[in-house]
Amino acid sequence: MDNKTIRKDFFRYIFANVISSIGVSIYILIDTFFISKGMGSDGLAALNLSLPVFSFLNGFGLMLGMGGGSIFSMMYCRTERSETDKVFTNAFISVGFLSVLFEVAGIFFSEQITHLLGADPAVFALSHDYLKTILLFSPAFLLNNLIVCFLRNDCAPKLAMTGILSGSLANVILDYVFIFTLGMGMKGAALATCIAPFVSLGVMSFHFLTGWNAFTFRLLHPSLSIIKDIVSLGLHAFFTEVSGGVVIFVFNFVIYHLMGNTGIAADGVIANIAIVVTAVFVGISSGVQPLMCRYHGRSADSSIKYLLRLSVITSVIVAIISYILIYSLTSPIVDVFNSSGESDMRSIAENGLRIYFLFMPFMGVNAIMSVYFSSDEKPHIAQIISLLRGTFLVIPAIFLAYLLHSIGMVWLAVPISELITTVTAFCIYVVRQRKKKTVYQNLSLTNNRELTC
Repeated sequence: MDNKTIRKDFFRYIFANVISSIGVSIYILIDTFFISKGMGSDGLAALNLSLPVFSFLNGFGLMLGMGGGSIFSMMYCRTERSETDKVFTNAFISVGFLSVLFEVAGIFFSEQITHLLGADPAVFALSHDYLKTILLFSPAFLLNNLIVCFLRNDCAPKLAMTGILSGSLANVILDYVFIFTLGMGMKGAALATCIAPFVSLGVMSFHFLTGWNAFTFRLLHPSLSIIKDIVSLGLHAFFTEVSGGVVIFVFNFVIYHLMGNTGIAADGVIANIAIVVTAVFVGISSGVQPLMCRYHGRSADSSIKYLLRLSVITSVIVAIISYILIYSLTSPIVDVFNSSGESDMRSIAENGLRIYFLFMPFMGVNAIMSVYFSSDEKPHIAQIISLLRGTFLVIPAIFLAYLLHSIGMVWLAVPISELITTVTAFCIYVVRQRKKKTVYQNLSLTNNRELTC
């Protein structure tokens, strides 16, 4: 396939997927804005303490969605419809199983989870109200992520985008109504967020009603081998999302002991902006994923290399532009979420924004490299990249900052971890390319000898 066609498909897919991913992240950002207006810094701190649970929900949903979507895309047009239906059905069954676990957690263990996340008496009630509501509506979030990923791989990225944006718009309207008109506080913010995926699913259901879908649910016995393959290919997405939640949890612990709830509220501003920024790179990587899987299924190595190069360049350019905007608009960004005008919170948040977001160019490259290795059916390498950037490097760096009592080092922990991971991923890629080249040369030499004989 010529590069012009690849480039056209690339920008068409990533545009729709970036908008979709931002739409998902805006659920939380909208809550942050309205909660900051309605409940001040205590509300922000309570929301930030609840974010790790949201990361786990998104992580499991994306794991099944991207893993199942990858297999579906590789099989697309190469196998019977019944086989693609098996993939979707097993992913759907897995969503059902996880939904039960989250429901049980919400009904019986929400208070314990709120304590575990570090809520002190000042913010416990607010944090618990938000967290319990999110857990009780977990099936909607899981299913929404699953359907979005399958639609992207079923040549319907625009419908997926429309569904997500519809949910985000509903969230904006309902947040205002529930928090300010009805005075429902944190429960209202959570309820608005929980209704949004139902709106999104309703819009995306047109894909099935019109008969455009190349996958559907069938009454089948679960297949552990198919579920294992789905999880294996989607695990890097799980690690990426969940590691973000783990990092927020560790950040909350360290910042609380260094600066109290004011520090957590300031970190809440940074964390929520980071969710949106991360969504941009998730959108680029998830947008290129169906194309990489498709070309891998056709053994089109040159197309994959061009697509990889195009993705990396695009993500770096987007990262540079985003950082310039964040650096230039630091004060206005913080003021949006600092309705009470607290000077300590403003100072901490502004300093953190300028340092923390240095991670962006490296995070973009790492997200794309994870998708590249997963599409190349090397999920273990994708998982290593996700674990390095999300857990193995960043958590020790944060605790080192805690031991040094340096808030500046806390903000630097993520950029340094992402940089080291980028170097590691690049080295793995170079080594693999050299091995492939050697194999091709040996095969070519063997074939020439056979022809000579």
